[in-house]
Amino acid sequence: MKFFSFMSIALLAAVPALADQKAAEKCGSDLRGDSRVIYDVVSQLYKPGSDLRALVTEKTRGLAEAGKIDKGSARSNAMAAGRCLEKG
Repeated sequence: MKFFSFMSIALLAAVPALADQKAAEKCGSDLRGDSRVIYDVVSQLYKPGSDLRALVTEKTRGLAEAGKIDKGSARSNAMAAGRCLEKG
């Protein structure tokens, strides 16, 4: 019985996380251009509890230096991608 109660609580706790993930994915699907590129790269690597800002910064810098995104708008695109990723 204790195991069943524990599993019920664990499953209920996971429901908001799934809803949040769907919100992040919906937001990410609305992104265009370089912000979508950043979102796609970071979303594959981000783990809840890790430093999202540092990861977005690192990956955005790498994409800009590699010429895959525009350097001039990298910051604003990173911020847009980060806002979506924060929802998850």
